[in-house]
Amino acid sequence: MNDKVKRVKYLRGLEKFAKLVIRNLKRDDYDSIKFRTLVEKNAEILVKIEPVYLDQPYAKSLCEFVNLVIAIDDKAMLLKAANSLQKLKNSKSYKKDKHKGHVYE
Repeated sequence: MNDKVKRVKYLRGLEKFAKLVIRNLKRDDYDSIKFRTLVEKNAEILVKIEPVYLDQPYAKSLCEFVNLVIAIDDKAMLLKAANSLQKLKNSKSYKKDKHKGHVYE
């Protein structure tokens, strides 16, 4: 398999896992036991995907977040890590202040 294909497959797997975890962390009816079983079930799927070298800052932090979720149960710490991950992802679409109010006609 091509390196690019492997990288895309790995990143898609990490993204899918991270979105699932973040969505379940932010639920009102959060249950730690159900959350842990969900993480373990989806971690088995991640093991099947071959890991590749990641050089982008967002991709590295995504991988670190996934490993943190697998290792730790503390909801507050996981939410903080999830928020910082989303902040890093949103920083890619940053616009300068001078262009924010500009209206095109």
